Amino acid sequence: MHIIESGNAAAAIGVKLSRAQVIAAYPITPQTPLTERLSELVESGEMDAQYIPVESEHSALAVCIAASTTGARAFTATSANGLLYMHEQIHWAAGARLPLVMCVVNRGVGAPWTVWNDHQDSISQRDTGWMQLYVNDHQQIIDGVIKAFMLAEEVMIPIMVCYDGYLLSHTYMPFEVPSQDMVDAFLPPYRPAYALDPDRPANLNTVTLPDVRQDTAGRTAHGYMEIRYLLQEDLLKAADAMDAVENRFREHFGRGGDPFFETYRCEDARFIAVSLGSLSYHLREVIDRLRDEGVKAGIMSIHLYRPFPAAAIAGGLSRAEGVIVFEKALSYGYEGALCSDIKAALYPAGGSKRKMPFVHNYILGLGGREIKTVQLYEAMRNSCTRGTKIETTPQWVGLKI
Repeated sequence: MHIIESGNAAAAIGVKLSRAQVIAAYPITPQTPLTERLSELVESGEMDAQYIPVESEHSALAVCIAASTTGARAFTATSANGLLYMHEQIHWAAGARLPLVMCVVNRGVGAPWTVWNDHQDSISQRDTGWMQLYVNDHQQIIDGVIKAFMLAEEVMIPIMVCYDGYLLSHTYMPFEVPSQDMVDAFLPPYRPAYALDPDRPANLNTVTLPDVRQDTAGRTAHGYMEIRYLLQEDLLKAADAMDAVENRFREHFGRGGDPFFETYRCEDARFIAVSLGSLSYHLREVIDRLRDEGVKAGIMSIHLYRPFPAAAIAGGLSRAEGVIVFEKALSYGYEGALCSDIKAALYPAGGSKRKMPFVHNYILGLGGREIKTVQLYEAMRNSCTRGTKIETTPQWVGLKI
């Protein structure tokens, strides 16, 4: 069934189709319509779930952690400072290996206050042990939510599905809604290997010693370092799991693409722009114009950001002469986080005979600053004509100082 709805509605429908059993969320712009829609679906009886109102984002994630620990499929959503308020519980959910799904409706963080879009909120949480998936349109939102539940439950690691506030959350686009039967055939009920049960009391995630020890049954119990090592190893393996989930989704629903990134006119591109989220679609107009002028340019839009699929991304960029990274976030004191990750991914290729591409970094759109097509064109054109000049600091687009 095709419908025309908002991005927040697409996310809510995806959660409903995934049969989430517990939803806890605190409203925050621009996420609010998503949680409102879910509360309406629960109240009307269209969705068989418990919607738990809470007094803060910290409590929302705490409720989801408790629900998931008892074996329920749980969901939450937030934006900006709400995500930062969850920070303590975000680490806990990852360390406890709970397959939560959270939609992050991207918005700039304070201070000063802004309700407009950038990616600083989710980028600031990239090192918490959660997987991160960035989507570009409404079809990818609903599909991403469904795939996120399957992926999280297969690897037992929580995941954020990130989409742009207002640009996607509040705009209306057509998208395909699968039937409940199709989703049920794709996504089985959540059956965790262990869960808290009043009839079988147990302690989970108690104080863990620095070293391994013998438990009461005489088995060797992991120390803190081993637990964190296993999280890292399983996160790295999650990229392969994402590939498998994407393949199953494509076979079942007849749509989908590369699990790691989406490309546009990259087959013979000498210069490739890289970005997260809906900005990549904005860049397509620029790429088409450059192509008309004889410049072989393309776009790579990163979908899976954590775990970072370094080998796949390096392979997609290795034939380019230049990589131009556009970011709506900044690792303060250095450069854009995505740019740093791109450079690190390309570095192993530098040991081969093939020359590494130059990498330029542009920071733009912070706090919802308008991103004009002419600005993107000028930045791309400038990088494509400057040759291999090394840039040690990011360039700011649209800055008025």
